[in-house]
Amino acid sequence: MSDRTDKDRIRMTVAEARALGEAAMRGAGYDDDDARILTDHVLDAALCGYEYSGLPKLLNVVDYPNFRQPRRPVSVVRETGATALLDGGNTTGMIAAYRASEATIHRAQAHGLAVVCLGNTWMTGRSAYYCEMIARAGLVVIHTVAAPPAVAPFGGTRPALGTNPIAFGFPTGSDPLVIDMGTSAFMGTDLQFRARLGTPIPEGVALGPDGQPTTDAITAHQGALLPFGGKEGGYKGFGLALAMDALGALSAGVRSAGAVSGYMFFAFKPDLLVSADAYRHEVSRRIGAIKATPRQAGITEIRIPGERSYATRARLLREGIEIDRKIHDALGRLAEGNLDHSG
Repeated sequence: MSDRTDKDRIRMTVAEARALGEAAMRGAGYDDDDARILTDHVLDAALCGYEYSGLPKLLNVVDYPNFRQPRRPVSVVRETGATALLDGGNTTGMIAAYRASEATIHRAQAHGLAVVCLGNTWMTGRSAYYCEMIARAGLVVIHTVAAPPAVAPFGGTRPALGTNPIAFGFPTGSDPLVIDMGTSAFMGTDLQFRARLGTPIPEGVALGPDGQPTTDAITAHQGALLPFGGKEGGYKGFGLALAMDALGALSAGVRSAGAVSGYMFFAFKPDLLVSADAYRHEVSRRIGAIKATPRQAGITEIRIPGERSYATRARLLREGIEIDRKIHDALGRLAEGNLDHSG
């Protein structure tokens, strides 16, 4: 990704990384419980191999404009037994969506299914984190995100849609099957990470503010990402992003005028239709059959979504993680209560 050298990198144990993250979030004003939730989310991303969604994301939290505005606990605005509309209270999304996931699990286990929508929050992080959490509770889950504009519509030059991921979680006989995909050609968090470090982005994923293609992360941040699918197939990414936007409108009652962010969790117990054990067995059987498909030349393994993340997590839990020295030092300054963590 860059020409940065070993001296620019710091290796940390998981315990050291957790301590640094929690200290940084306490220094930013979060209480112990919220600091734990935030750090667990980003540390899990790092352990799964997504450095840009790891500890650097804690810096994105305090850099976000909403961070300096008043916040309050997540609350229920409207509900039935199985459904709830939650007001995030301007709490950062990694906390608010965690609470929404808890609410989804509780309602689905009590009523068989649940639809929980969340608004008035920001920066929810990796959708896979919540889907794994809910699937490990024995539920099938679909999670959708309508994020603030960062992506141009197909054929456009200005942001109109969010990166708008959709994610799924399915219980199996072992680790859940988790599928998490954005609808943009490049991840917004990775763009922020590269802009912070001054490293380029790939060609063909973004436009500058002048509407022309760019590989400069800062210029792209001022312009727009493109929908996934490339020059010819970007209409598919645009269409999915628009669908996520429409589902996000279910949270319109708790977001400010002109805002577009909204989050939905839909989950249900498999035993509404088939026994839980039979469902887990059938999904696991299908995964095994798919992995046993004859392979093309040069392909050593058919890899199921999430497999590499699980393997990476198991390895890095033993070995620890690496982070950029710039990120480490900025988090240290934040832990000291210095919100201007740029040095």
